[in-house]
Amino acid sequence: MSTLLVIGGTGFFGKSILDSFKRGGLEKWGIERVIAMSRNAESLLKEAPQLISSKVELYSADITTTTTLPFADIVIHAAASTDAARYLSRPLEEQQNIQAGTYNYCSLAKKYHAKSKILYVSSGAVYGRQPANLTHIPEDYIANDLSELPDGKRDYAFAKRDAEEAVKSLGQEGLSVSIARCFAFAGPWLPRNQHFAIGNFIEDGLHGRPITVKATNMVYRSYMYADDLVEWLMTIALHANLACPVYNVGSDETIMIGDLARLTAGEFGVNASVPDITESSIDRYIPSINKARNALGLTLQHDLIAGIRHTIHDIHATKRRLDA
Repeated sequence: MSTLLVIGGTGFFGKSILDSFKRGGLEKWGIERVIAMSRNAESLLKEAPQLISSKVELYSADITTTTTLPFADIVIHAAASTDAARYLSRPLEEQQNIQAGTYNYCSLAKKYHAKSKILYVSSGAVYGRQPANLTHIPEDYIANDLSELPDGKRDYAFAKRDAEEAVKSLGQEGLSVSIARCFAFAGPWLPRNQHFAIGNFIEDGLHGRPITVKATNMVYRSYMYADDLVEWLMTIALHANLACPVYNVGSDETIMIGDLARLTAGEFGVNASVPDITESSIDRYIPSINKARNALGLTLQHDLIAGIRHTIHDIHATKRRLDA
């Protein structure tokens, strides 16, 4: 039986992993204990007490400065802010936090996780702006100049690209590592008050508000459901090796943002306000997931509509438990 350490255990990824663990979703990998690590791991006792059990250890430490780490057979490093507002208001600080957290982890991993399977959670942002004519971006795409990215995302992408190189160096030193370049997701633990379109749409629907789109250009996105995300992360982690394989993680089911608004609005019975397309520019952020399919046999168990419905159902179920 094995122990899983999630660095960044109180964020969307961490909560999604704990949720799956609670429901037996990690049994196939022999995980009997999960360590949720973050600066304030005890916040889970208030934010998501239903995810905590005797098999979950809360470990409070700052990955940028800690000098020790708990042992674990499998490590998922998912510690980074995903709040776009923070990258806009203090980009250098957030960039340095990602880099410091990765550098410090890589230094400590040689002592504490030399025999572990290690997965670093990166981002599709490392590719830079996806070309308008490239419908799905593969892992071997030669990244554009990050200067083309908008403010905030540029600093995040630079930090993630730099962090990937640090993690790859661990493989050269004999550790088993892997990288997941993650795109966009749906799930009950996704923030609904930040820059995530699907989270904001669901929040509006939950409160009976019209779902509004502001973009007047062609914006294409895709969304992987949280349970699929956990399945993919665990599989990629267990395939970590000295060569540090890199896999895109996300859905290749493309949808225009206006259609996503209409689809979500339909689930709540509210109106969707979608402007006409008046700009010719294309904003695309869609992964190719053929490598994960072919090399690891990974599939998507939930399509977009199923992901939205499961998300809504789980949010309602959590509210009912809290109100009881």
